[in-house]
Amino acid sequence: MVSHSSDDARGSLYIVATPIGNLDDFSKRAEQTLRDVDYIAAEDTRHTRRLLNHFAIEAKLFSIHDHNEKDKADYVASLLDEGKNVALVSDAGTPLISDPGYHVVHALREKGHKVVPIPGACALISALCASGLPTDQFFFAGFVPAKSKGRCDLFEAWKQQAGTVVFYESTHRVYDSIADVQKVYGDDAQLVLAREVTKTFETFLSGTASEILAKFDADANQLRGEFVVMLSFTQESGNEAELEAKRILTILLEDLPVKQAAAMAAKLTGEKKNYLYKMALDMQSE
Repeated sequence: MVSHSSDDARGSLYIVATPIGNLDDFSKRAEQTLRDVDYIAAEDTRHTRRLLNHFAIEAKLFSIHDHNEKDKADYVASLLDEGKNVALVSDAGTPLISDPGYHVVHALREKGHKVVPIPGACALISALCASGLPTDQFFFAGFVPAKSKGRCDLFEAWKQQAGTVVFYESTHRVYDSIADVQKVYGDDAQLVLAREVTKTFETFLSGTASEILAKFDADANQLRGEFVVMLSFTQESGNEAELEAKRILTILLEDLPVKQAAAMAAKLTGEKKNYLYKMALDMQSE
């Protein structure tokens, strides 16, 4: 319940998680908070209005989204200074998790305002806990680049990353993203894709990148919806494998041309010849 304590004339900002699909996931505390606050700052006021109408909540709405949140921070601070309480919501899930709000929360914390989390649905956590992949360490990457080169460069960097890697992807780019995972990791990475989490057609797809792509090719319906993509790779598919490949190439390049050295290294390591050929060229240029 929102506090209007007379001990502090200033109001508070409440970070309120909303359902990502199933409306029954809306907590009683979150619902009551939205009833009690003076204003609700929403990523999309039209979207939030539908949620409020469903729960018969009346509220004063204004928008905070990617393009205006830096400017809105001062406005929210002025409301709190007046003793007003404000809730921040995104279109779905927990605000700030690949959604707007960071600049507002950071600015308010800097000014000494109270920021209160009201926990609830989050696609990242919901997908990860049901994935069957390691959860003792994980790295959340948000949305990956839209273009293939940017994605591949990022995926290469993840070879140094410990734990399970998680990112969000859209229906329009998920096939190409998994194809780029296959390009970078081959079938060394174990993937789980959570599609439409908490919604009617919630689906978990597991396998290597090539197996996931085959499932997409066999059933185009599996490409529909919003995706949480999770990758787990053994240490051998990351830094140690790369070091071993370089060690072998270093020896072979002393006596063999690049092409032959790469072919021989591929037989010894099981890595792809094209990958090793490029590595050998990079080693020579260095």
